[in-house]
Amino acid sequence: MHFRLPLDGIAESAMIGLPMPSPIGHALAGVAVAWTADLIPGDRAWRTVPDTGTWYQRAGGGLTLLCAGLAAAPDLDLAFAAHRTMTHSLLAAVCVGALAAAIAADTRRPIARIALMCAAAYGSHLLLDWLGADDFPPRGIQALWPISYEWFISNADVFRQTARHEIFTRPVILKNVQAIVQELAILGPIAIAVWLARVKALAGLTPHVALTSPRNTRN
Repeated sequence: MHFRLPLDGIAESAMIGLPMPSPIGHALAGVAVAWTADLIPGDRAWRTVPDTGTWYQRAGGGLTLLCAGLAAAPDLDLAFAAHRTMTHSLLAAVCVGALAAAIAADTRRPIARIALMCAAAYGSHLLLDWLGADDFPPRGIQALWPISYEWFISNADVFRQTARHEIFTRPVILKNVQAIVQELAILGPIAIAVWLARVKALAGLTPHVALTSPRNTRN
């Protein structure tokens, strides 16, 4: 669902600092996306570690952490006037995937896998915002920027709105805590389920294979 606004329309929610889901919810979604990508068959042995590895390594290390950051990254536009426009578009997600592909090629990692993982992690932010509550017009995100300047939102209100102004006041603290608890209740079980599936999927790939598998595979 969507409605059209002038090209210079700026979300009132951006001006008063009321984004949709919190950075915590977005980051958790990014982690879930990274783990989901590890379920795709292909060259993924390099994503395994020995049993003696740390929890950070077993969770996917820096790439998983990067996906968490990418999932929260679109809200960096809060530092500018045009919130939820270009950084909240499908084009931005494609650009992230292209950049990730270039870096993967340079480091001889699986290009398609890493590009898809990073683009999907970034794109998860758009999905959560589209599903989130937004009480201030124009509502939603400009998902098709710059082809279209329409604002898209599902009206499902799956996730609560959060506040970034006067964050240490009691009403805002309660508002944000409620939003974060709801996000954890929704996204937490999904992340746990994906983690358990990931552990099972990677169990058949020995750490020895992970350490010796060629890194120039392009699957």
